[in-house]
Amino acid sequence: MRHITTHTTPATGLRSVGDTNWHVRGACYGMDPEEADELFFPRPRDLCAIAEARALCARCPVRRDCLNHALENGIKEGTWGGLTKAERRPWHDGLPQRMDYSRVIAFFNGRDVHLTAREREAVVDHAYVRGWRPARLAVALQISPQHARDLLRQVANKVFDRDRYQGIPRKKRKKAPAQPKTDNPAPDGKSAASRPVARPVRTNTANAPLGKAA
Repeated sequence: MRHITTHTTPATGLRSVGDTNWHVRGACYGMDPEEADELFFPRPRDLCAIAEARALCARCPVRRDCLNHALENGIKEGTWGGLTKAERRPWHDGLPQRMDYSRVIAFFNGRDVHLTAREREAVVDHAYVRGWRPARLAVALQISPQHARDLLRQVANKVFDRDRYQGIPRKKRKKAPAQPKTDNPAPDGKSAASRPVARPVRTNTANAPLGKAA
């Protein structure tokens, strides 16, 4: 491969961007450079080389480290971690939003870890909870003290808003008084009490005219 190293530093798990001690444990370690270039950097549509590279990466113990190395260093050409250039494109695009809490823990343990945007935000949140001063956060993140002070202030405001509005029940709306129910609602929408009551008409049988006799 093009980035093969010859040192024999023992593996240390999480690493920084420039740490390449995982190379010595790769399945491709020790290959001829020209053969490695033809295998992992093939010509377009060289399906045989791509399939052979994938088969070699499938049994590699540092396949994840190889993929992270390509992503963190912006290497978009060739086959890394068993993935081709086209297969790694979504990983490159979504790298700033990757969240790996093991890398955050490694940062607080003193490791020089390449943090993404979301991981960096988690570090600032935990630093505020742990009571870090702006000067300490500035040294750890390699930023200015003013920038570190602004980041801690933003977290403090976020925590204040969370404690202020969390758990407050919403105001209940007042219900309108219920209308009395009637058994036979009027078809025109008026209540039964306001409708006129139908009374039988009385006729005066004494003044009624007599019909013809049969």
